[in-house]
Amino acid sequence: MSVIKSIFIFIQDQIISMKWLNTLIGNILNNFALSETMKGVIQFFIYDVIKIFVLLSVLIFCISYIQSYFPPERTKKILSRFNGISANILAALFGTVTPFCSCSSIPLFIGFTSAGIPISITFSFLISSPLVDLASLILLSSVFGMKIAIAYVIVGLVLAVAGGTLLGKLKMERYLEDFVKNIKSNTDVEIQSMTKKDRIIYSKDQVMQTIKKVYLYIFIGVGIGAFIHNVIPEAWINTVLGKNNWYSVPLATLVGIPMYADIFGTLPVAESLFYKGAGIGTILSFMMAVTALSLPSIIMIKKVVKIQLLVLFVGIVTLGIIIIGYLFNNFYFLFV
Repeated sequence: MSVIKSIFIFIQDQIISMKWLNTLIGNILNNFALSETMKGVIQFFIYDVIKIFVLLSVLIFCISYIQSYFPPERTKKILSRFNGISANILAALFGTVTPFCSCSSIPLFIGFTSAGIPISITFSFLISSPLVDLASLILLSSVFGMKIAIAYVIVGLVLAVAGGTLLGKLKMERYLEDFVKNIKSNTDVEIQSMTKKDRIIYSKDQVMQTIKKVYLYIFIGVGIGAFIHNVIPEAWINTVLGKNNWYSVPLATLVGIPMYADIFGTLPVAESLFYKGAGIGTILSFMMAVTALSLPSIIMIKKVVKIQLLVLFVGIVTLGIIIIGYLFNNFYFLFV
């Protein structure tokens, strides 16, 4: 058992978290006449940028390869065969291997709706797609550990299933924009098969496209994270975002909503807040709000749903995120 634990710790620390890289960068910077603060900022920035881009490239390639087996037409055909809670669960799971922000999920959302798939199922997908993906499991485990990462994915899926189910129970189909309901979708379209070479080319293209979309947010996020980690006093973070402050979770959620990024851009900020003593639930609430309810995403969703449905969707997801934040803050001891 101890051998298995040692192997797991090695994989967690040296492969996923790449602590050897952080040590190497620190040793190199020791050869320069830098203040401790400046050294810390540079070390954090270089280490996190390299780590995130390496993990990002590997993960997006693997996820895209899996995704190549589930083009929109095939996904629609599969989802149309299910109903009830099982369909919501399946839609949420499909969201884990699809685009990484709400904006890029909207076309699939329209396609599912026009194919006659119930609104509860489509919204389970829409919530899950930006919030939970296979990349988040690895990226979060590189900072918070595998237990927290797995718990994050589980509660994210629960939120997607519960949110979609509730919207379905409320019979909100009438609040879809007319053009969405009037689109005719052919679920019987022939699906072209891809060769192994095609899938590899597709996966490489997805890696490049994703990097082009997110690299700026990664640099900004890592820069903010480096500043928080090395400049802002820990006492300040604890005063505002400590787990014992009742307002920290809703505050983090509301701060996150207007921002636009994804898990790759928010991770460095979350990492810095975590090491400065912010509550884990507060941090995860911030990350969830940024990825699932960013202002650009809300604007995009408004183009396909009426204001009544938009307000209800945002309200349900916001409330769910806040509840999840409080649960993590109060039961963090279970993951230590």
